[in-house]
Amino acid sequence: MIASLSENAARLGSESERRLLIVDDDVRLCDRLARAMATRGFAVETAYHVEDGEELATRWRPDFAVVDLRLTEGSGLDVVAAVRRARPDAKVVILTGYGNFATAVSAVKLGATDYLAKPADADQVEAALMQASADLPPPPDYPMSAERVRWEHIQRVYEQCERNISETARRLRMHRRTLQRILAKHAPRD
Repeated sequence: MIASLSENAARLGSESERRLLIVDDDVRLCDRLARAMATRGFAVETAYHVEDGEELATRWRPDFAVVDLRLTEGSGLDVVAAVRRARPDAKVVILTGYGNFATAVSAVKLGATDYLAKPADADQVEAALMQASADLPPPPDYPMSAERVRWEHIQRVYEQCERNISETARRLRMHRRTLQRILAKHAPRD
């Protein structure tokens, strides 16, 4: 964990303190983001595992959290739920390199306020954390292609059908083997 918690708490005081929990199993990325956010006035704590993130969320009750979706030994969604239990008004941003529509929907349902794909820099993270909840985020510079939107929709229905190929194919009104070929391929590049 980063030692800046006590330093920032003393410097900022409890009234103006902006406590930020960062949970990512990529230690270098986590520490780099923690340093960058500390220079922006946040009191930062880091965790590299789900259990540590849940424990910090419960004990420290952060105002903000940045959580990697896929951690080595579990899901970042468990940490999001722990942050929400400890502090319902906390702003949570999911940060992941494995973005798809189905996981974004799951993250938002559990209380994430935004969903950023890696690599996201500290400016993007801060903008996501500080945006008013009613504000819409700016449109992406490069929106998803039509092929990618189709692939994301298929992935979402597949997840909703609990990864049952036959049921997914029936709901999408396509042949099961066609669906299997689509699912075997990687996501289209944008």
